[in-house]
Amino acid sequence: MENNTLVNRVAGSGLITINLEDFFPTKSHIIFDIKEYLFHGLILKEKDFRESLKNLDWSIYQDKIVLITCSTDAVIPLWAYMLISVYLKDIAFDIYQGSWEDYLLMHYRNEIQKIDAEQFLDKRIVIKGCGSKPVPSYAYTMITSRLIPDAQSIMFGEPCSTVPIYKRPRQILHN
Repeated sequence: MENNTLVNRVAGSGLITINLEDFFPTKSHIIFDIKEYLFHGLILKEKDFRESLKNLDWSIYQDKIVLITCSTDAVIPLWAYMLISVYLKDIAFDIYQGSWEDYLLMHYRNEIQKIDAEQFLDKRIVIKGCGSKPVPSYAYTMITSRLIPDAQSIMFGEPCSTVPIYKRPRQILHN
């Protein structure tokens, strides 16, 4: 009698899948546009700016990633960004001066640096691709660089269909 049991060879392969979407920020983001606080949309008047910040309802930034930017070509002094950060310090989940795309680069760099790469020592790794979240391509480069010293091999794609990226060379033992 034949054994018609299906065997999941992927599950038994010892491959470890890393999905970079798992590191995607879970908090929503909101933009703080300094333009709204400029005289004629171009000039930052310190006294008026400070007064506007003092009277602002900061609750809309509660537990959010706040991206501080200026959508005009005005010259904004560095202290203005610093002052906004003071008001957001105990309210926002995270504060960043720049765009969402730039924030994602910084976020992924920080998250990937936290990974204990030794847990992947001599392991076969698949970096999952083709997701639904906008993971920066930089994150794929960084995770690869982070894992090369420890991983036996690194592949890209899905466990059932991968593209080889890296394989540690075999060491030849000499007597």
